[in-house]
Amino acid sequence: MELMVLLNALVTRLLFVLHSLIGVWRVTAVKKEPKYWLLALLNLLLCLETGLTLKFKQGRGYKWFSPAIFLYLICIVPSLWLLEIHHGTQYCGNEPGAVQVNVSNQDFNQSRESSHGSEGTDHHIIQTAKVFVNQLSTICETVWTLALHQTFLLLLVVGRWLLPIGVEITRDQLSQLLLMFVGTAADILEFASETLDIEDVRKNYALINAILAVWTWSMLQFPLDLAVQHIGCKPSASARRIPSLLLCRYSAELWNIGVSLFIQDGPFFIVRSILMGHFRIFNQMLVFFTAKNILVVTLQLYRLAVITLDFRTTVLQKSRKGEVCCCPCEPYEARAHAAGRQENEMKEFVAFPPKEESQTPSEDH
Repeated sequence: MELMVLLNALVTRLLFVLHSLIGVWRVTAVKKEPKYWLLALLNLLLCLETGLTLKFKQGRGYKWFSPAIFLYLICIVPSLWLLEIHHGTQYCGNEPGAVQVNVSNQDFNQSRESSHGSEGTDHHIIQTAKVFVNQLSTICETVWTLALHQTFLLLLVVGRWLLPIGVEITRDQLSQLLLMFVGTAADILEFASETLDIEDVRKNYALINAILAVWTWSMLQFPLDLAVQHIGCKPSASARRIPSLLLCRYSAELWNIGVSLFIQDGPFFIVRSILMGHFRIFNQMLVFFTAKNILVVTLQLYRLAVITLDFRTTVLQKSRKGEVCCCPCEPYEARAHAAGRQENEMKEFVAFPPKEESQTPSEDH
């Protein structure tokens, strides 16, 4: 089992390094300047993290945070920024987005004939690889950039799946996290491709930078695992204040709401509203996804209100019984000896109790 853990840890990080190197190669090929190969030095951070993880954690992950994915973001995001800002005008064929890699038989025959000499089969493989790379280089820049975006987001999900999990996260929690990442990645890809493909946006350099900044900000949720984990709390610490109890009980739900409002749907809605309101840019997909962001933000605020009302009802019922603990990680025996210390705070919090006071008490979560 430990051998599989080490193998998964190494293979996943190797995939991260290879993908980031492909991004650096595309930047160097597009810019026609070898100095951009210096971006490959960012992978040294990932190599350092790999060594430290293997030494101190035996290849396993950390609680709440994935350094490997965070460093992978650092390695690949600068390359995607440069490619999006450059946005070459190379012709992409008759159909937009068409990818045509034509490795002709003549090229293969030439490489085959050259391999009949003294160099043998190895030289033939090298020549074939060179022909294939040359053909890949003829693909237009926009298709390359979109392909890097797509493989980048797919690799984030697959990499998080392959990375060994720590003892703090269960496989059930990991499966929930991966399903959330799939939906999140699809929304982020749609935001980047749909907004940056607008012709009026491409003419505004400042607007491109603003969209890429929001896109980068949305990527920061991937290294974090707080969406499926409850924050552990001690009875002595969590029984002091109402916000601590609320955070203890609904930590995962509150994190999901915060991510949607402040990292993903909220910023996406602001950007799309600015495009339509200030720059007068309208198209069918832009209006649809703006309405979708409004709906998601509204539902998240509704969810936050439901959680708050449910928590206040629970606190009210427990205060009447002389109990103070409502966090699932607390022992049920924490009772009236702490009630006097927070009696005034509870009275302020439940000053306006719910109308339906006759309902049966809800069970502890």
